[in-house]
Amino acid sequence: MCPSTPLQTPSANLKKAICWLSETLQKHPEKKRDIVLGEAELRFDLTPAECEFLNSNFKEVLSSNDCN
Repeated sequence: MCPSTPLQTPSANLKKAICWLSETLQKHPEKKRDIVLGEAELRFDLTPAECEFLNSNFKEVLSSNDCN
């Protein structure tokens, strides 16, 4: 095993999930954020670490500025 591990970048699925979350919550502000987060986790087949990242960082505010 190498002594230095390269930094991991976010997966393509995680990027897609973040954009989808943002778009969905903007189009449907009446939906509960935690339900939409759970749907994104299943829809984009996220790893447990990616799910935890979403839950800890995106419970409050999402923006769709970088979704293209």
